[in-house]
Amino acid sequence: MGTALVTGASAGLGAEFSKLFAADGHDVVLVARRKDRLDELARDLRAKHEKLKTHVVPIDLGARDAAEKLVAEIDRLGLSIDFLINNAGFGTSGAFHSSDANRELEMIQVNITVLVALTRALLPRMVARGSGRVLNVGSTAGFQPGPFMSVYYASKAFVNSFSEALWYELKGTGVTVTVSCPGATATEFSGVARTDKSRLFAMGAASPQVVARQAYRAMHAGKPMVVHGLKNKIAMQSLRVSPRSVVRAIAASLNGSASKTKQLEPPG
Repeated sequence: MGTALVTGASAGLGAEFSKLFAADGHDVVLVARRKDRLDELARDLRAKHEKLKTHVVPIDLGARDAAEKLVAEIDRLGLSIDFLINNAGFGTSGAFHSSDANRELEMIQVNITVLVALTRALLPRMVARGSGRVLNVGSTAGFQPGPFMSVYYASKAFVNSFSEALWYELKGTGVTVTVSCPGATATEFSGVARTDKSRLFAMGAASPQVVARQAYRAMHAGKPMVVHGLKNKIAMQSLRVSPRSVVRAIAASLNGSASKTKQLEPPG
């Protein structure tokens, strides 16, 4: 059995990924801001899986040196990471020109910079061993521009593209990178900012348990990408033939009711 590092583990998809790894006998490194939530999850996991080793690492991934500190703590603990789950992320909503500039930059830090830094730090070790799995949480948002959530959509476009490229580069190494692309999902991500009242969520939100399980299976199978749900798969195919003017307008209308400059807190 191996060790899985899960960012944003305190709630939502991160907590579900942690449960899946624990159920399969893998030790887990739980990373997020809220130590109390991590401690609670660690206790629950150990209660269900007696031989499980859990490591709680409370850290604010929005800090500039977060990835460096996290890797240093992994090394201090003497851990070898077999599964890297880059799940942490957050979004903001509202017109970009009137948004909080620092918050937008922090989103890029969490959604992109930390993900790249952790992958760059741990991937060479996996390649050297000839085994390992990386799972990045992207989004269907990354396949289109997203007016009123412009930086969030753009950050997920980076994650989607970066992950697919790495999957190709790693052929024959024994290591794979998978990107999970969920649509609207019923987690704290949307509830904190009340985007669950937007048109997008009114059309239905997926269960985090289902999304996590599908992504987990795709990662183990070494697939480059998984798009969750038939509705999302059809929508992604339609983007290929739809005029970009229509794509922009539809995305704006789906995000519009949640575009009162509210912010989604990081899941950690």
